[in-house]
Amino acid sequence: MSNEHVIVEADGGSRGNPGPAGYGAVVFADDHARVLAERREFIGVATNNVAEYRGLIAGLEAATELGARVVEVRMDSKLVVEQMSGRWKIKHASMIPLADRARRLVAAFDRVSFTWIPRAENSHADRLANEAMDDASVVDEVRGALSAPTEERKPAQAAVPSSPGWTGAVGRPTRLLLLRHGQTALSVERRYSGRGNPPLTELGREQAARAAKMLATRGDIAAVVSSPLDRARETAEAAGAALGAPVRVLDGLIETDFGEWDGLTFAEAAQRDPELHARWLGDTAVAPPGGESFDRVRERIESVRRDLVALYPGQNVVTVSHVTPIKTLLQLALGVGPSLLYRLHLDLASLSIAEFYPDGGSSVRLVNDTSYLN
Repeated sequence: MSNEHVIVEADGGSRGNPGPAGYGAVVFADDHARVLAERREFIGVATNNVAEYRGLIAGLEAATELGARVVEVRMDSKLVVEQMSGRWKIKHASMIPLADRARRLVAAFDRVSFTWIPRAENSHADRLANEAMDDASVVDEVRGALSAPTEERKPAQAAVPSSPGWTGAVGRPTRLLLLRHGQTALSVERRYSGRGNPPLTELGREQAARAAKMLATRGDIAAVVSSPLDRARETAEAAGAALGAPVRVLDGLIETDFGEWDGLTFAEAAQRDPELHARWLGDTAVAPPGGESFDRVRERIESVRRDLVALYPGQNVVTVSHVTPIKTLLQLALGVGPSLLYRLHLDLASLSIAEFYPDGGSSVRLVNDTSYLN
């Protein structure tokens, strides 16, 4: 039996909307009996609509891997079906990159149809989505953070103002102290350093120590979270030791995957793949060969941001990461377009501060401070 004609059923869910979210997708043969592929994933704290789009994308990617040419998409999300059919406009900003990504996948097939089905007829994908949410250990912690009594959730001090003033944001923000890792050998040579794992240099360790000393003087810091890569973890551990706080690793804070460009300089990557490199510099949907686009980075960073706001409401969190994730968090806080990714400079071991309010408001209080390194 050929896999050229398949049926994709997808679903997503959120326990709280927004809340702990996951998606499920299943690819059937055209007889709707044989299962060809299943996908499920917990995506952090997100809305139902984001989870549903992620389920659709996962199903389309699975169909692509199977070599399908004709795809019937069946979902119980009226919004996704109508938007992907072109009958409804996409109004929410967070949906636009997801819909664009889905459309690019759709364009690679010979024919794709979208059909709404009742939830009862989407039980396989619904089960996978619920399993994805159940699988995540962070679910219970997020629930506990959101349901804890107000007094238990307040930080020990009241140093954080309730709003930046004229913005009108309501409540106490989760303040992210965004610390870039210290120097590595690749950063000395200004090479793309993505998923490679170079350690800090001697200077990098000194930068981490100075940043940690500065953070220790601020006080009222609830947690230290870090990218899983060694250069970030070394920097975070110095901060954690100075603050007397354990370091929590969040995989979503990892640097962009530069694929085959990892370890190359800007000039070397441009010479190796001149046309692709030029497109990558102007289009956040374009990925390096074997790597990750900035649109994909934004998706996971949005998930990390939602997790941190849910887990540490009204608290200060040292967040140790890399250039692109930190720029993306600043982009989200400012509500600006992707040009910020290309125009903003962040020094090694620099500190920036972004605040995210419970009512959805946000602000940026500091960018690229390195005064403590002198």
